Amino acid sequence: MTSSTQSKGTPLVTPDQLKSWIIYEDEGIIVVNKPGWLVCHPSKCGPWSSLVSATRELLQLETIFLVGRLDRETSGVILMAKDQPNGRKWQKALEQKLVKRTYLTILEGELKEKTDVNGFIGNDPDSPVFVKQRVTVNTRKSKKSSTSFIPLLSRAGYTLASVVTKTGRKHQIRLHAQSIGVPLVGEKLYGRDESYYLKFCESGWNPSWMEQLRMDRQALHARRFGFFGEGLLFEAEIPSDFLNFLTFEMKVKEEELSFFLKNANQMEAEQMDIDLGCKNSLID
Repeated sequence: MTSSTQSKGTPLVTPDQLKSWIIYEDEGIIVVNKPGWLVCHPSKCGPWSSLVSATRELLQLETIFLVGRLDRETSGVILMAKDQPNGRKWQKALEQKLVKRTYLTILEGELKEKTDVNGFIGNDPDSPVFVKQRVTVNTRKSKKSSTSFIPLLSRAGYTLASVVTKTGRKHQIRLHAQSIGVPLVGEKLYGRDESYYLKFCESGWNPSWMEQLRMDRQALHARRFGFFGEGLLFEAEIPSDFLNFLTFEMKVKEEELSFFLKNANQMEAEQMDIDLGCKNSLID
């Protein structure tokens, strides 16, 4: 790779790009497939430098309400409400765990069986990176966390896995994967060497890192978001960089991937223990 969107600067969104990312839109909400190079929240680099601000500009709205954020390098489904009532409705459903999100990831190492990581997360005082978290003991400041990694395919030293979370802590999936010895492909902070993250913050992406990291961003994609029983459920297509890794590094064929994703849908539903009762009244 000779160039990368993971630069030190802030790439700008164009109106046509943003339109091409739209998965669903109605009078109350807009749902997009965020790329893995774009921040969610407004930045100092202008209205077209973040997803929220760019969407507000495109729709000519004074305010827009983000329902659940993603890290910049995490691609996938993001829902935004166009007004406060819809924002409150979806945010309440998310907080009550009526609305859920599932992920796809590519892990370094071959994970052979479903692995649940349960415990507590807190700041990492041993790291020079201020925002870094770690698995820790139960303290006044630590937060309970729970992640399930469901392997779909292990091949060539890597694992394609579905991820289901019961909590939504900062960097939860990334640090939980590291804690069980299978960090995400492309992981700069929770990988084999956090100095990649420090160098990236200082100078931006260095193409020579591809040999070690294999992707220029963390291999994490928020594939589905919504009601997994009855109600609106949105799915984001897998991005090209993710697909390229599966195709060229893991030799996954298109028909194989379709089979694995169907299996993921079923296993995710079983993992979440869906109650198919009247959980969706908030969105009627």
